[in-house]
Amino acid sequence: MTELELVAAQAYIRLLQTARAALEDPQSAPTALTVLAPPMAEADQALAAAGLAGNERRLFELVHQVCPRLPVDAPA
Repeated sequence: MTELELVAAQAYIRLLQTARAALEDPQSAPTALTVLAPPMAEADQALAAAGLAGNERRLFELVHQVCPRLPVDAPA
C-alpha cells in the first residue's frame, strides 16, 4: 500500500464514521450535508490523488487492510 493509498483509505474511513455519526441522530439529519461536505471533499481529493477514483474494488481492499472489521466487497 502506497502512502497515497493509505491516505485515501483513511479519508474514506473518516467519511464513513462522520456519516454514521451525522445520520445516527434523526435531529441532525437537516445539517448532515453541512457536516459531510468537508470529509466528502477530503475523500474525493485523496481518491483522485491515489488514482483510486472509479476503482472501488481496490479502495475497499485497502480500507479492509486499514480497518479489517469493514467488509471487502464493494456494494452492488
